[in-house]
Amino acid sequence: MSDPDIIILGCGPAGMTAALAAHEAGASVALIERFDRVGGTGAISGGVIWVADNPRQRAAGMVDSRDEALAYFRALDHGDLVDETLQAFVDSGPDALAFLEGIDALKVALLDGYPDYYLDRPGAKPEGGRALDHDLFALGELGEWAGRITAIEELKPMMLRETPLGGGSGIVPPEELQRRIANNERGFGQAMVGRLLKACLVRGIEPVLNVETHRLVQRDGRICGIEGTREGAPYALSANSGVIITTGGFEWDEDMRQTFLRGPMDAPASPPTARGEGLKLAMASGAKLGNMTQAWWAPTLVIPDNPWPAPQFGGQQRAAPVLIERTVPHSLMVNRKGERFCNEAANYSALAGAFHQFDPQTYDYPNLPAWLVFDQDYVDRYPIGPRLPGQPVPDWVTRADTLEALSGRIGVPADALEATVARFNNHAKAGHDPDFQRGTSAYDHFYGDRTHEGAAVTLGAIERGPFYAVEIRMGLLGTNGGARTDGSARILGHDGKPIPGLYGAGNAIACPTGGIYAGAGGTLGPALTFGYIAGRSAARANA
Repeated sequence: MSDPDIIILGCGPAGMTAALAAHEAGASVALIERFDRVGGTGAISGGVIWVADNPRQRAAGMVDSRDEALAYFRALDHGDLVDETLQAFVDSGPDALAFLEGIDALKVALLDGYPDYYLDRPGAKPEGGRALDHDLFALGELGEWAGRITAIEELKPMMLRETPLGGGSGIVPPEELQRRIANNERGFGQAMVGRLLKACLVRGIEPVLNVETHRLVQRDGRICGIEGTREGAPYALSANSGVIITTGGFEWDEDMRQTFLRGPMDAPASPPTARGEGLKLAMASGAKLGNMTQAWWAPTLVIPDNPWPAPQFGGQQRAAPVLIERTVPHSLMVNRKGERFCNEAANYSALAGAFHQFDPQTYDYPNLPAWLVFDQDYVDRYPIGPRLPGQPVPDWVTRADTLEALSGRIGVPADALEATVARFNNHAKAGHDPDFQRGTSAYDHFYGDRTHEGAAVTLGAIERGPFYAVEIRMGLLGTNGGARTDGSARILGHDGKPIPGLYGAGNAIACPTGGIYAGAGGTLGPALTFGYIAGRSAARANA
């Protein structure tokens, strides 16, 4: 291919958005991907996008503002926010969404009633409106590229808002479901990636796959190209305006994980494409780093012998975020002492603080391992991982006729587990959890059983045997630390000045919201927005 104005490394949502923004601003682009599939973590995600004062809110007559969004983030700040990049995200988020919808690269709708995560802080929206879902997308529109999306083997013929994860019933009429399957219509992150990819292909932006970038080329102090290999052969490409790094996080690189991440983390829910390769390129070019101890944390469930489906992932073990399972009634979580240690229904990212609690007396993490304990009422009504109500309980779930027997099988003290369950049951029947306030927040209710009312949406006694348990691991959806940028998505050097010709977006950069997961879509909102900013900034540099 001829040398483009801009090279984008990484073909996930941030990278494709950067490519589209640069192209529409008049620049030629090359979209380069390390693997043989596109979409990365975005393709396997729920696809929710969090943006304050977004176009869908405005169309629905919902009131939001820049000042409210900034107040919300600042009320959650523990020293990791950089005001310039935070303001750039809040200010440009609505424009990025309007741009992508305007060129048919996204088609989104409100997730009705999905609240922000920290409702006690000023600027939070308990009624929702900032979290957006995707309409269905027919993958057949991509032609041969339909099979090139990460984990496309997993059929997702529903929109998130139709499922319990998005506040829906999870029920679609059988004839409609069959129509969608026949037409290969997908929701969730698959719909997002599919539309972004189609918008790229329509504009002649065809991803170049299987390129390992070994170094960034710098000439006269400016990043002006890449060198590496493609399928074993040398590969080099020059860029007139620079390079945008959007290659994702570093959670699957053992050395980087050990060096930077705080606390235990052994079960990431992202695909094994997140190896920090783009971040290493930025570091080799002198990039300043930020937010490196943080991640989009999530408790996860590991199902034995369930590897990632694509062959390039080498059979890596999969993990899935645990959302509904720990929120619905007739369940609780205990640590190795058989004791509760958190509000099980709290938002997944904040729960990392409980798992990462360190005991200096024992010099250990007392809340790992943790166990989700539940009863037969739970099994009859609710899912556990991929297992749905009415299906046989899989053998990876520990089962016993009594709590005493269950405790022996999971290695916790029997008297402690029995006392913990008895205390929890009393609180559940009273409709109030004085220990951890489970059920007092609107967020606690969102993933609960809405056929109940009040705290019973999430609080329910664990009484009817058999009793069950599964181990809950500490995982994440992706890291959110990386190269520092300014508000124009230019990657900064150690001196705090932009490295000429180098830009970044997504999980490869220090997230504009620091370690704050503001609400559902808190990963993708900043990723798409800074992809948009990066593409436009690089295109302006070419003008």
